[in-house]
Amino acid sequence: MIPSSCASCGSPLSPRYPAVEDAQTRQRFAVLACVECGLGHTSPVPADLSPFYGADYYGGRHGVTQRLCLWRRTRMLERFGRQSSNKPRLLDVGCGDGTFLEAARQRGWEVAGTELNADPARNRDLPVHASIAAAGHGYTCVTLWHSLEHLRDPRAALAEVAAAVVPGGTVLVAVPDAQGAQARFFGPRWRHLDVPRHLFHFGARSLEQLLSRIGLAPFWRRHQELEYDLFGWAQSALDVLPGGRDFLLRSLSGRERSPTKRVAGLALGGALGALALPVSVAASLAGSGGTLIVAARRNDTAGSRPS
Repeated sequence: MIPSSCASCGSPLSPRYPAVEDAQTRQRFAVLACVECGLGHTSPVPADLSPFYGADYYGGRHGVTQRLCLWRRTRMLERFGRQSSNKPRLLDVGCGDGTFLEAARQRGWEVAGTELNADPARNRDLPVHASIAAAGHGYTCVTLWHSLEHLRDPRAALAEVAAAVVPGGTVLVAVPDAQGAQARFFGPRWRHLDVPRHLFHFGARSLEQLLSRIGLAPFWRRHQELEYDLFGWAQSALDVLPGGRDFLLRSLSGRERSPTKRVAGLALGGALGALALPVSVAASLAGSGGTLIVAARRNDTAGSRPS
C-alpha cells in the first residue's frame, strides 16, 4: 500500500528519500513526508510485515546497555506516572520480553502489556494482551517505548491509549527523532529509519501535534537515549563502509559467531561511540538528538474518539 495522505493530519505527502534500503532484506522503500506536520511515512507498506521481523530482529537488542535503559525508563515512570489518588497501574504497549514490566512490578506497580509475540513476557507470569483495547482501561500510565513507529495506524492507537489512561494520567512515548541532527547527517543511510519495520518517522513537531489531536497534552520532552543515540551514530557510520553493515549490531547482540569479529566489532563500535559522545550530548542539548521522548497528560477531552 502506498500512503496517499498524512496519517496524522491528512495533508499531502511529498518525497523525502526516494530509496532507503532495508538492512535485513536489501529491499528498498521510499520515505514520504507530510508537507504540514513533517511526519514521515514508509512507502509502500507491505501487506504482510512478518517476513521483516525474522530471527535477526529479536533478541539482545539492548545488549550490555540493558541496565541503563531500564534505569532510565523506570525513573521516568516513577517521576511522571504515579498519581496520589490512584493505584499505580501501567500498560506497556509493545512490551517485548517483559523486562520493563517486571522492573515496574518489583516497584509496586500493577502491570499489563501488549505484544504480538507474547510468549516471552507470559513466561515471566505477566498479563499480555493482543491489543490496546483488549487491555482495558484505568491505567495511570501508558508507555510506548519505540513501538509507535511500528504501528500501522498511530492515530487510532493513540486514541485507544487515551481511552485506556485515567484522566490526568500520563503517556510516555519514545521514538527515533527523524528530524534530529543524526537523521539529517546520515539521510537515507540513517540506521534508525529501519524501513519497513518503522512505518512512521516522527520529529518533535509531528509527534506532539499528533498527541494533541488525540487529547493528550505534551508537557515534557527529552532529546536523548544515550545507548540508542551512540549506536545510531556508530552503526550508521559503519554501514557506509565495505563489510560494515550490521557489524556492531551483530557484536552487541551476540549473533556474531566469530570471536575475533565480535571483539573487533565491539572495539570499533566503542571507538566510534566515544568519538560520537560529545556530538550526541551537544545535539541533545540543542534539542536535536537521535531519539526523542515525550510525556503527555490526558486532558478532559481525551477518551472520546477524535474525528
